[in-house]
Amino acid sequence: MTKTSIGRPVPPIAKRVETRREHHGDVFFDPYEWLRDKNNPEVVAYLEAENDYVDQTTAHLEPLQQQIFNEIKARTKETDLSVPTRQANWWYYARTFEGKQYRVQCRCPVTDPDDWTPPALDENTEIPGEQVLLDSNVEAEGHDFFALGTFMVSLDSNLLAYSVDVVGDEQYTLRFKDLRTGEQYPDEIADIGAGATWAADNRTVYYLTLDEARRPDTVWRYRLGSGEPSEQVYHEADERFWLAVGLSRSEAYVFIAAGSAITSEWRYADSTNPDAQFTVVLPRRDGIEYSVEHAPGGLVGGQDRFLILHNDGAVNFTLVEAPVGDPEQQRTLIPHRDDVRLDGVDAFAGHLVVSYRREALPRVQLWSIDSDGNYGEPDEISFDSELMWVSLGANPNWVSPKLRIRAGSFVTPVRVYDMDLVTGERTLLREQPVLGGYRHEDYVERREWAQADDGTRIPVSIVHRADIKFPSPALLYGYGAYEICTDPSFSIPRLSLLDRGMMFAIAHVRGGGEMGRLWYEHGKLLKKKNTFTDFVAVATHLVESGQTRPQELVALGGSAGGLLMGVVANMAPDLFAGILAQVPFVDPLTTILDPSLPLTVTEWDEWGNPLSDSDVYSYMKSYSPYENVEAKQYPAILAMTSLHDTRVYYVEPAKWIAALRHTKSDGNPVLLKTQMAAGHGGVSGRYKAWQETAFQYAWLLAAANGDHYGSGEVDDRGGGAQG
Repeated sequence: MTKTSIGRPVPPIAKRVETRREHHGDVFFDPYEWLRDKNNPEVVAYLEAENDYVDQTTAHLEPLQQQIFNEIKARTKETDLSVPTRQANWWYYARTFEGKQYRVQCRCPVTDPDDWTPPALDENTEIPGEQVLLDSNVEAEGHDFFALGTFMVSLDSNLLAYSVDVVGDEQYTLRFKDLRTGEQYPDEIADIGAGATWAADNRTVYYLTLDEARRPDTVWRYRLGSGEPSEQVYHEADERFWLAVGLSRSEAYVFIAAGSAITSEWRYADSTNPDAQFTVVLPRRDGIEYSVEHAPGGLVGGQDRFLILHNDGAVNFTLVEAPVGDPEQQRTLIPHRDDVRLDGVDAFAGHLVVSYRREALPRVQLWSIDSDGNYGEPDEISFDSELMWVSLGANPNWVSPKLRIRAGSFVTPVRVYDMDLVTGERTLLREQPVLGGYRHEDYVERREWAQADDGTRIPVSIVHRADIKFPSPALLYGYGAYEICTDPSFSIPRLSLLDRGMMFAIAHVRGGGEMGRLWYEHGKLLKKKNTFTDFVAVATHLVESGQTRPQELVALGGSAGGLLMGVVANMAPDLFAGILAQVPFVDPLTTILDPSLPLTVTEWDEWGNPLSDSDVYSYMKSYSPYENVEAKQYPAILAMTSLHDTRVYYVEPAKWIAALRHTKSDGNPVLLKTQMAAGHGGVSGRYKAWQETAFQYAWLLAAANGDHYGSGEVDDRGGGAQG
């Protein structure tokens, strides 16, 4: 890597090879499409040159990066174990050990069948009867990447099914272990999806395989040790639909769920019959989504019933019950509400748990069920804190006197409670340990509201130190797609930003689901630009309210949130000092135009189909970050990607960075860092992840300080270091 006369490294320049694309009479010449071929040595060499440029450009940040890494490590209890969860006659938990990258899955026997209080296990004391079920550190030996997919113990507690990915492409190998002897079965199934489940006979396993577009499209049934090949159970021919398979908590039924972005169809079969045929619950109808849970008997004649959450005539969903034998015969349990989005229902032998969202936060409601199947009055499990969220924890048992719940906030580390289902009393089992004298009163969390261009109020969640001085450096995070919600959760690494005087904020923009289904609907398809303008509105609110300044404001988003980062860079570059885009979807039109690529066809319900609809094509082209790069000043930009990502190909940020470097008119650096042995989730292993986080946080702090090259000089053109 050469350097300029003032000692700064010279970025690699990607060659331009014009590739012609024509749709609906529009011609686009793409100069960097050649970067798509990762088997081309020239492409790999270019990516490695970009990595080298990142290393040299950010070399001055290495002391800060190491300091942040040390802080994360010092605040984390490295040798630890999780709260045990009871299943059958065993307590299951995970251990971590100082110096080890991955978790170790363990169990110990239940000593008193009537005692549901988790044992107070000590990470430093030998636990009687402890069994190590799976040590991921051993499984990961010899591999640069490791991810554990399925981890399922059979209902009789004797067998383990688990799957591993050692590449990062989300294709797994399924393996089996006899927990009585510790011996591995020779049976092994390669190239499957992440999901798998045991049937009630403790020999039959259901699993998924993927089509060429990496879509889970087929469910298979395999009988362990039979010597027979797997049997195809169901194939989904419609390329818009993904499959999932699972066992009901009652252990009575195996479910196969088929779903697109807007339509659902569920099937069920007797889990005790290894040859069972699957029956459709409700036939699919375009635009109607539903989910199914098996509930105890109690209808007329004591029939089994399904609990069905659906949006037929109920945009925020409604909950109904129906006999298993006649799912069309429905009785409403929870009617539709405009201000509450029903998210899910979990059934147990003596109660229901309803999960929902109100005022941009997740909530949980408990319903008792008597011996006749009648429901009691609902009771909300609530907390006093303004930004406290609550959700179900691990509750695998159909019959249990206690309910495991989790709660937390920006300033409250994750808490795990057991709730007595008779008295309602909550027992705090654990609060996520934070070493180094953390005190929640040293920090402030709050909710504010920004106003979008069309008058819509956008919720903003904020956290900072109590002694902060405004205006301050600020990091604004956003996602805004797929109805995914970003809740204000605690983060040990984030303390390294807060303690350096940086405010952290989440813009709950449209396209997410924080404010109900319409919040999502108004941020997708031909309303997608609301996502982007909402984010700009939140950034403007933070500046105009005096909490930060553009030269100290940085932005962060990943995947679909990376698309948000790319659009905002084009739309409002003067509002930000730096933008960090993780695995960013910044060439969306090229991707969505190619149905042979993974995810494309299934994504048409989210973004529209630009192949068949010229309006969708024009709309997507009008916001696509890659195709709208202009000869103007941009903030400093860092794009992070992974070579083996099958969700957002590395080529998208590679093309985007090349286009920015070729076109923009300022001296602020644009960087591309590619993990050469990782997937969509980035590097694997907790220490590697901490190092990556420390690198990103050091870059964000430097960007908010205008220190891009370590010179301390500020460029008055764009707020960054002189170029």
